[in-house]
Amino acid sequence: MATASGKTAKRLAVAKTYKIFIGGQFPRTESARYYTLKDRQGAVIANICRSSRKDFRNAMVAARGAQDGWAKASAYLRGQILYRVAEMLEGRREQFSAELKLQGAAMRAADKEVDATIDRLVYFAGWADKYQQVFSSVNPVASSHFNFSVLEPTGVVAILAPEASGLLGLISNIAPVIVGGNTCVALASESMPLCAVSFAEVLHAADVPPGVVNILTGYRSELSGQFASHMDVNAIIYCDGDQQTDKAVQVAAADNIKRVLRRTDVSWADESSQHPYLVRDTQEVKTTWHPIGK
Repeated sequence: MATASGKTAKRLAVAKTYKIFIGGQFPRTESARYYTLKDRQGAVIANICRSSRKDFRNAMVAARGAQDGWAKASAYLRGQILYRVAEMLEGRREQFSAELKLQGAAMRAADKEVDATIDRLVYFAGWADKYQQVFSSVNPVASSHFNFSVLEPTGVVAILAPEASGLLGLISNIAPVIVGGNTCVALASESMPLCAVSFAEVLHAADVPPGVVNILTGYRSELSGQFASHMDVNAIIYCDGDQQTDKAVQVAAADNIKRVLRRTDVSWADESSQHPYLVRDTQEVKTTWHPIGK
């Protein structure tokens, strides 16, 4: 564009506003607020939706509506869908790696994180039809009964994802939750949210039923209390915080006795952070007695 002096004015770039993911759709936040994400040099990368409590409530409605159908899906189907997510993420490796680099990751570290994320999805997909055999049991009893213990999904899980791991930490918490038949609402990293929204696009195209995974962006200080206190949340996972945070989450969660899972100081890049106990964490044990004899 030429100015009155004949000089060419510098063009203003239009920053993309990333949307949130609720019920298989990509709405803008109900609050109409956003915050600006910048790189290390202070250049604007994108505008990020600043989700509100109403956005969280909408996500909870979507998650609750999807939970029964997802829990009834076969273990084989859940595993296949999770594997399909890994396949699609593999096809978009360069995009996710580039987003991690934009948010400050070194080149090699970004590539390794994307690869580890794909491998982690495959890992949990493999556990879909196996964790029941590992954790269920036939129990000896001193009466003429068979006694069986099996696992059932707890329901809807709220996830406050790790702040310092924008992709791998997020997926390391979502994957074991949904492979066990739960649905979830996740709050992405505040400082590294790009991969979370792009991952929602993968979920949308990978046959994941609407509402099974819902992803919000925004300020943790505004939403963590709602995540912990909402009466329709069955379990909450939080991955950062000090003693004050621990106490606040525990107190807020006590109103409906929701399960609280504290995962702080975890190195998500370490293979020791992937194990089937992460699936069991959001399962309930159901014990059945069956009489023996005529």
